Amino acid sequence: MPEPRHRLALATCAPFPDGDADDHALPAALGGADFVVWDDPGADWDAYDLVVLRSTWDYQARRDAFVAWATAIGDRLVNPPAIVAWNTDKAYMDELAGAGLPVVPTTLVAPGEELSAPDGPGEYVVKPTVSAGSRDTARFGPGEADRAAALVASIHASGRTAMVQPYVASVDARGETALLYFDGAYSHAIKKGPLLRPGAEPTQDVFAAEEIVARAATAAEREVADRVVAWTAQRFGEAPAYARIDLVEGADGAPVLLELELTEPSLFLGHAPGAAETLARAILSL
Repeated sequence: MPEPRHRLALATCAPFPDGDADDHALPAALGGADFVVWDDPGADWDAYDLVVLRSTWDYQARRDAFVAWATAIGDRLVNPPAIVAWNTDKAYMDELAGAGLPVVPTTLVAPGEELSAPDGPGEYVVKPTVSAGSRDTARFGPGEADRAAALVASIHASGRTAMVQPYVASVDARGETALLYFDGAYSHAIKKGPLLRPGAEPTQDVFAAEEIVARAATAAEREVADRVVAWTAQRFGEAPAYARIDLVEGADGAPVLLELELTEPSLFLGHAPGAAETLARAILSL
């Protein structure tokens, strides 16, 4: 293994200058690291050998500036700028679907286009393609086309594209499964409880409160997540240092991809013994 780099920054945002609580074991596991706010004009990024993206959860209204910052950090950034530029816009779902991976069907509604509310009795979700923490995201049912159109208009007014996905009914009972991979290898999984309530307005908090517990991933979930991580490694020439694959159970009982998180996801290090140390090894091997 290469010698560890000795100056590491964990990039965060102004609302969390000391990072998210879930990451607090990471500096010790890394042998020392500083939490640094990504857009702090006084930050000396040249002082760090590696910059690890963590809780940079306020960039959504300034994605271009965030991607430019990531590009300026260059190959010292974990995950790298090419992944950041691709993964911070959920239009990547089209590419995953085109690659034959099982994904929740996704329709993009660009600024200037009108929402065509899905037909049928099922519910659906509207959210921006550039978002985090379930902000500007809501669940709609039949007869709520006007309310959904208002959210799309708000997303468009911010300069972003909206996306529409069917609401997967199993989430209400089973939640989502998030599988965590470090350096291409499976680490652990957690269950996320349902976030979106019928009729509720989108949260404006930095992130929506979540119900999180450890979960044993099923063999079917592992198979899908392994495929997604392998495709990502091929797409970018190497496995990402960290990846979170969010899966839900489709109507036929098979897992489908809801989101692929490669930029600044919560990694739920506190829900699996040794997870912080495993991630640290993946980072220090770069």
